[in-house]
Amino acid sequence: MTQKPARVRYAPSPTGFLHVGGARTALFDYLLARQSGGSFILRIEDTDQKRYNPESVTDLLNGLRYLGLDWDEGPGVGGEYGPYTQTERLDLYQKYVQVLLAQGLAYRCFATPAELEEMNEARRLAGLSPGYDRRYRALDPAEAERRAAAGEPHAIRIKLPLDGSITVHDAIRGEITFDNKELQDAVLIKSDGIPTYHFAVVVDDHLMEITHVLRGEEWLSSYPLHAHLYHYFGWEMPIFAHLPVILNPSGKGKMSKRESRAPDGKIYPVFVHTFQQLGYLPEALFNYLALVGWSYDGQTEIMSRQELIERFSLARVNNSPASWDYEKLDHFNGLYIRSLDPADLTDRLMPFLTAAGLAADRPTMLKITPTIQERLTLLSDAAEWVDFFFVEALPDFDLDLLLPKKMTLADLPPILRAARDILAEVDDFSHDRLDAALRAGADQLGVKVGQLFQPIRVAVCGKLVAPPLLNTLEILGRDRVLSRLDRVLERLSNLRLQ
Repeated sequence: MTQKPARVRYAPSPTGFLHVGGARTALFDYLLARQSGGSFILRIEDTDQKRYNPESVTDLLNGLRYLGLDWDEGPGVGGEYGPYTQTERLDLYQKYVQVLLAQGLAYRCFATPAELEEMNEARRLAGLSPGYDRRYRALDPAEAERRAAAGEPHAIRIKLPLDGSITVHDAIRGEITFDNKELQDAVLIKSDGIPTYHFAVVVDDHLMEITHVLRGEEWLSSYPLHAHLYHYFGWEMPIFAHLPVILNPSGKGKMSKRESRAPDGKIYPVFVHTFQQLGYLPEALFNYLALVGWSYDGQTEIMSRQELIERFSLARVNNSPASWDYEKLDHFNGLYIRSLDPADLTDRLMPFLTAAGLAADRPTMLKITPTIQERLTLLSDAAEWVDFFFVEALPDFDLDLLLPKKMTLADLPPILRAARDILAEVDDFSHDRLDAALRAGADQLGVKVGQLFQPIRVAVCGKLVAPPLLNTLEILGRDRVLSRLDRVLERLSNLRLQ
């Protein structure tokens, strides 16, 4: 156990849907909080108002709830450190930026958009990366205050050291040193009075007493800026851990921010809501996400939520990138589906059957579910397996599907008529009695059991691949089975007359 309870926060910017990369960060936050007996906090960082999307907040909350990442403080829950949305905390940021201005650690910058573009162009011509040339850094503070009081638009920038270096510690990567001359005097407060992420995040983390900051390694370059802010305020820094990037399945690039579809129609999701819509169990995705960049002992993979909580530690987070593996996730999902009680699985399947347009009823599905449970990879797969149970008559299908090997359509009518007679007369329309009667019928007809079962299966299901035949016949019931056999015999008869 971590000696001190951790206060961790997941603080997304609501500009897009919840990506698996963000979900992994939230999950690691959650595990660390639960493992240490601490608190998991959700904070909405909505200072980027130009890109803010209200739908993203809803998607974010739904995605975290789907994964079972229940937060102890934040939207919908409250807490003594709120509010937990940054645009509701603007007065706080103004208060703290005034502290930096008063100490000469920040300054007002009156650069216009045109000036900033000129600076960027000049730096490009000089072979430098775009950036600000600090031209307002030396402006007399009294003059800056006069211009600000007159209403001249301006931003507030941090005044970083121009020489020397800063060394920071990362819980995953150890000590890292940055040259101050490579850093920019970043904007803390924009001209509209809204703080930038870099300023708000430091103020909020301090005021909310955050002990650990877990975030993606793409934020590593901003670490020295945040460290300088902590030093300027004289605040104790949290423990920082920059998580390894998630690579795409090929391992040759970052996990895409967009979802893709293969030529065969298979979707390769990246957003949590798509995994949910496809029928990935939250337990499976939770388990798999925990292993993307972290491992327990290098061998154990299938772990319950409680086991992951007990075993998680930052010391076991890898510092090298981890590749996303859809096949492995599918394998996990199949294992978790097979571990469910059939009644529980039935309840989880019902919304997917409704979404597929099937008038499925729970009592019938309770009979069907055990017959398909071993065959499912996704919950959404179920509709293809069970659709024929919930229609009175099947649509016409290709009659060639009826054909076992070494048979022609002309061979089928006597076989199907004999099967119909057997099924009409069997006294108990149950699995065992059907099995005995049909096997005896196959012997009398002089055909293999498979040569009898295939045309029956296709006739009553409309497809070659279906749940076990005898269970299917029992669930469909005698009347529907006979009706479907009659329809196929009629079609064969019409075919011969042409």
